[in-house]
Amino acid sequence: MRTNAKARVILLFQLFWSFLRIAPVTFGGGYAMIPMIEREITAKRKWLSEAEMDDILSLAGSAPGGVGVNASAFIGYRLGGISGAIAAIAGITIPTFIIVCLLSSGYSQLADQPKVAAAMKGIHGAVIALILLAAYRMAKNAVFDKTTCAMAIIVLLVLLVADINPIYMIAIGLFIGIILLQVKQLLGLQVRTEKERLDYSREEAQYVEYYI
Repeated sequence: MRTNAKARVILLFQLFWSFLRIAPVTFGGGYAMIPMIEREITAKRKWLSEAEMDDILSLAGSAPGGVGVNASAFIGYRLGGISGAIAAIAGITIPTFIIVCLLSSGYSQLADQPKVAAAMKGIHGAVIALILLAAYRMAKNAVFDKTTCAMAIIVLLVLLVADINPIYMIAIGLFIGIILLQVKQLLGLQVRTEKERLDYSREEAQYVEYYI
C-alpha cells in the first residue's frame, strides 16, 4: 500500500513538473503548446502512445476552453484520475498566470519601445509556426480518406467565407460523420474508421519489424 501511494505521489509530481516546464516556454498557448506536450508525453515520458495522444488532442480541440489546458486535463485524468488532472492543470496554468501578471504590469510602459515591438513580431511568427505544426500533426492522423479530406476542405472554406462559430461546425461535422457512416453501411460500401486505420498501421509496422 505504501509503495502504491508513493508511486502515485511521484506520478502526480511528474505530471505537475512536466506541464510546469512546458507552460513558460510556449508562447501563444493553445495549439502552440501541442507540439511540446506531445513531445513530452509520448516521446520523452512515453506515458501515452501516438494514437492515444491523437484521440486526446481531438477531444481537447472539440471541448470548450483552451486546447492546451483541456489536453493537460485529459492527459492528467488518463494517467492519474481526478488528482492527476488537477496536478496537470495546476502545472500548466500557474506559470502562465504569474507571467501574465508580470507582463501586464510592465507592458503598458514598454509597448511603445521599438525593441519590444520587434520582439513581439518575432513571437507572432514563432506562434504561427507552432500552430501550423500542430495543425499538420493532427491533420496527418485525422484526414485519412476522401470523405475526411472533403470534410476538412469544406469546413475550412465555410469558416473562411462565413462568420460561423467553430463550435457549430464541430457539431455539424459530428452529425455528418454519423450519417455518412450509416449511408455507407446501407450501400454496402467499405467503411474505414480512424481506429481501423491505426490498427492497420500497427499491424503493418509489426509485420515489417518481424520480417526485418
